[in-house]
Amino acid sequence: MPVITLPDNSTREFDTPITVEGVAADIGPGLAKAALAGRVDGELVDTHYLIEQDANLAIITDRDEEGLDIIRHSTAHLLAMAVQEEFPGAQVTIGPTVEDGFYYDFAFERAFTPDDLQKIEARMEAIAGQDLAVERLVMSREEAAKTFADMGEEYKVEIIHDLPEGEEISVYKQGEWMDLCRGPHVPSTGRLKAFKLTKVAGAYWRGDQNNAMLQRIYGTAWANKKALKSYLNRIAEAEKRDHRKVAKKLDLFHMQEEAPGMVFWHPKGWGIYQAVEQYMRDQQRKHGYQEIKTPQLVDISLWEKSGHADKFSDGMFRLQADEREVAVKPMNCPCHVQVFNQGLRSYRDLPLRLAEFGSCHRNEPSGSLHGIMRVRGFTQDDAHIFCAEESIQQEVAQFIDFLHDVYADFGFSDVIYRLSTRPAQRVGSDEDWDRAEEALALALDSKSLPWEELPGEGAFYGPKIEFSLKDCIGRVWQLGTIQVDFSMPGRLGAQYVDESGQRKTPVMLHRAILGSFERFIGILIEHYEGAFPLWLAPVQAVVCNITDAQGEYVSEVKEFLQDRGFRVDSDLRNEKIGFKIREHTIQKVPYILVVGDKEVESRTVAVRARGGKDLGSISLDELASILAEGVAARSRAISES
Repeated sequence: MPVITLPDNSTREFDTPITVEGVAADIGPGLAKAALAGRVDGELVDTHYLIEQDANLAIITDRDEEGLDIIRHSTAHLLAMAVQEEFPGAQVTIGPTVEDGFYYDFAFERAFTPDDLQKIEARMEAIAGQDLAVERLVMSREEAAKTFADMGEEYKVEIIHDLPEGEEISVYKQGEWMDLCRGPHVPSTGRLKAFKLTKVAGAYWRGDQNNAMLQRIYGTAWANKKALKSYLNRIAEAEKRDHRKVAKKLDLFHMQEEAPGMVFWHPKGWGIYQAVEQYMRDQQRKHGYQEIKTPQLVDISLWEKSGHADKFSDGMFRLQADEREVAVKPMNCPCHVQVFNQGLRSYRDLPLRLAEFGSCHRNEPSGSLHGIMRVRGFTQDDAHIFCAEESIQQEVAQFIDFLHDVYADFGFSDVIYRLSTRPAQRVGSDEDWDRAEEALALALDSKSLPWEELPGEGAFYGPKIEFSLKDCIGRVWQLGTIQVDFSMPGRLGAQYVDESGQRKTPVMLHRAILGSFERFIGILIEHYEGAFPLWLAPVQAVVCNITDAQGEYVSEVKEFLQDRGFRVDSDLRNEKIGFKIREHTIQKVPYILVVGDKEVESRTVAVRARGGKDLGSISLDELASILAEGVAARSRAISES
């Protein structure tokens, strides 16, 4: 007679063992129809899972995050079944869920084409329409190996042989088709109503380039057609905003094969970069940071002491210099400790906030490189706060205020907060971790911020708060972070003298707001689609003449504005003014200044603002005031409107 406790703490008692589906039906027919799976005592299970004793149960529907993941996992199976029906002889390998969708890898004699994807998708629709029941079967290791060997599924047999001896193996079957899988899955294929195949790409078996090349078909799946349509519209908008396309159109930067993962900044792109850097420099100075600069090449012994040589060895560029092994700096923290260690510090020196626009290099896999969003050479707005343990909460709270102001100035107001706690592999005592996690949680609570916990996602040396923001089309970008480190200062010999004259090891807070400049600028490009707010625009205004007679005055206007710190170009080409206006509009210049004989005589300019608004003819002083007000407002006026 199992007693089932539901999430609202209500209970239901049954005379005999009952399935998850049975409990849902007992609650109501609507829930039975919506149920995709269940969570029994914390474990996700299928709806036909039999509950034989008292248990806690949550019914999973498509409104739950787990429900959407189950839909996507089941749609991956739907894809695999459709491929094998449409293309007999194709072998299935693995098919996990990914962000916003799923993929499945196939071994097949020829490459799949876009026409093939249409056929596969149509077959998926047909199978979903059959509403085939999805069943879970349990086999022994030997039985499963024989079953899939008889089916000619060599890759599945290899997976089975790699499983531990004696492990029970689950297989999911829909119709006559089956796949090796842990589950859970939807009750029937009819629950899969909204999906779309998106692309096909190559992928090595098990990610090893020494193995066979497979074909990876990607897709997306959602709870309903409306959500799918919204996602596809978002993807189309993201494609239009792709920072690589916008950068080429606006002449901001380029990448090339001779320097993979490295950025060639062009004058306009570098202007944006410098604007971001100078802004961060000014803000950090206001918040008590001292800027430093540390070496690019550092003896490997320092990275061994800090623990990075062991944890991040594959990502480090190493070389020989003077018969010593050195590493190109992949991060800044160990070098900042070296600055702290110069001279004996007092408690009166704390908190010591050291900031660096640190140029770092990491040997990222070539397949992961993506424009300036994922590179091998990058610069971080990196800083480390050395403080006493009792100052952690206060420093974190102040940092959160700082971070909010910066994001608002760049036009972002929707921030997501996550607290990542201790991982299984870590350094330091549980007591240290307890105090660090509590300090971070209290700092978030002191700001009345909503946050979620990410168990086990902390760094090996300490917990961290991750700050993510949403862009204008709803995408989430993880950017800022602040991490508590009780380990590295001690490993590298950092000490200070406390009030009683005793030597103590400081706590080290690792913090960044933007992350890497390259990635952040890529986000800005896509967020604004190249139409940067005035303060970030590489060219804030361009002065255009109508005829050659105004050339001298154009130069005067340009010099007048440049002397006041504005980024201004002139266009003296022998082209019609309409052509010039169209071209600079395409370049998304915030202000186009037109000069004719009337403007020369009145010492004014005719101003056309981005978006086509005509401000009429105004004096140069008035124009300078408009530009100054726009720059001072930064992006806040945009975000508020």
